[in-house]
Amino acid sequence: MWGRLSGLFYRISIKQRVLLSFLVLITLSITAMGILTYRIAGKEIQNNAFDNSRETVDKTLQLLDYRLNDVAMSVQSLMLSDAYRKMMLDVQAHDVSNYYVRLSELQYVLSQVTFNEPMIENVLIATPIGDFYSTTQARTQDHSFYGSELYDNSRKSPGGYWAKGHYDRLFTGSQRVVSFVVRGIYDYTPVTNVFIVVNIRENRLASLLGQNTAGNERQYMLLNTEGDEVVLSGLSRQPSRNFLPDSPAGGEGNFFYTFGGEEYLINYKRSSAAPDWTLAGLQSKDQLLGQLKGIQRTIVLVILIFLLTAWFFSNKLTAALLGPLFKLSRLMRRVEENQLGVTFESRYQDEIAQVGFQFNRMMAEIKALIQDVRKNEEGKRHAEIRALTAQMEPHFLYNTLNTIYCKSVMEENEDVNEMILSLSQMFQLGLGGGRDLIPLEDELSHVQQYCAIQQKCYEDLFDYRVFIEDEEVMKVPIPKILLQPVVENCIQHGFADRRSGGVITVSIKLEQALLHIAVEDNGKGMDAVKVEQGMAGREYSKKGYALVNIRHRLQLYYGDAARMELSGVAGEGSRTDLWIPLSPLREEGGSYGLPADQSS
Repeated sequence: MWGRLSGLFYRISIKQRVLLSFLVLITLSITAMGILTYRIAGKEIQNNAFDNSRETVDKTLQLLDYRLNDVAMSVQSLMLSDAYRKMMLDVQAHDVSNYYVRLSELQYVLSQVTFNEPMIENVLIATPIGDFYSTTQARTQDHSFYGSELYDNSRKSPGGYWAKGHYDRLFTGSQRVVSFVVRGIYDYTPVTNVFIVVNIRENRLASLLGQNTAGNERQYMLLNTEGDEVVLSGLSRQPSRNFLPDSPAGGEGNFFYTFGGEEYLINYKRSSAAPDWTLAGLQSKDQLLGQLKGIQRTIVLVILIFLLTAWFFSNKLTAALLGPLFKLSRLMRRVEENQLGVTFESRYQDEIAQVGFQFNRMMAEIKALIQDVRKNEEGKRHAEIRALTAQMEPHFLYNTLNTIYCKSVMEENEDVNEMILSLSQMFQLGLGGGRDLIPLEDELSHVQQYCAIQQKCYEDLFDYRVFIEDEEVMKVPIPKILLQPVVENCIQHGFADRRSGGVITVSIKLEQALLHIAVEDNGKGMDAVKVEQGMAGREYSKKGYALVNIRHRLQLYYGDAARMELSGVAGEGSRTDLWIPLSPLREEGGSYGLPADQSS
């Protein structure tokens, strides 16, 4: 049964197989969409939970700021009263005679303050002429405000200071209170030695923050800038002292924090009424996101099943649908790497298989065409190289024969013998046994014989010197008759106005896997820019023609890997630099006439 189905699958078209694949993928996509919907819903529930937690903190802080502002307003109303104004006049006059009168007058104002704001436990006005307070409260006589920590801290905060929870030492009872201390003001001017202390019972502030809410699902901590609790929270487990960010942007934010082995969502915001206070709401992450646990487990399970299913079908469908296409793609990459012997094989009979078989026929035709082109190009290249080599002007031969004739008439037989021998050796090296490339050693010998002949023709005109950095370069193959035209230019053009003292220097060295040959003379020099422009515009002299010939031959042998540069200074000489790769561009099976040991 399975064999019959597989045979049917191989015979159907690629269009039908892709359609079947789309049906499978759409089914999986719908499933994935359902999972994504659940995930978005879960994310929305989580965001709503976070927003609710933040809004609760904001509302609690608004209520706290409202009550603290009421306390501040009560202090301002106190300072606007007539009894307070009379007291300040006595303070400025240092008049203590009316102390009890002023104390009596202030009783009504102080009672109104505590009545209007029930959170206020008591009020103390500390002045140099004495303390003023409600006589319904018992003032302790052994604790002066000016010797307390409240006084020291309030001097650092002229605009008002909210002190964290502490035991009240100014009145009897030693209750825990939170104090608000502000400088006294008279005629809109703060007085440096008068302070108003308002004590708020700590448990009333804690009740306001909702510390005793049912279930204790959310807890609050009121902290100052030092990280100390303003109001004791009574938490059994507390975070570290400075768990809030040092300088939260805008004074508010949220983050997750772990302490006591449990992770909590921390929402915090700075109080506007007491800028040194920050309200932090703590809520267990497990309680906050408890309703998402079941959804998360379901989502994880569905995702795992989806991944396993998608992986299984992806592998099967990819192998069945794209296997032949991948195979053809790999064959094409091998062709890009010049592996032209590849063939496509497939047991399928669909459109991709037909393309593969067409690929095989195309490769066979390409290989046949490449062979034909290679043969034609190789013959064309050899013909062009040999033509360029043959174009080197042999006029020096005419001069040499005339010189030999003259010396024979003058019976200078020794010079005649040397010139004929040098000329013979020069032509033997120049022919090179039919090779286009010869070792550098043979090319230097060819130039040496040429210079020997020219030195006989132009006695005492020049000296010829060769400097070789590494003797191993002597075996490197280079195009024959490459250096002789350059040396000829030095003699014919560089020394045209000279009768003696000329020097031709040939320097050879290896430079970054290139053979660097420099030919220079101390002749009259040349304008390198002008010569280059003439070579580029095909308007060149015999000297320029020789250089164009050399550059063209180098291009045919080595392509862009070889280069020639000209330089010179008028009256100081000229220089020709050649950079030649250690081996030429070679067609398959071609050796440019080199022997087997040198062409390898």
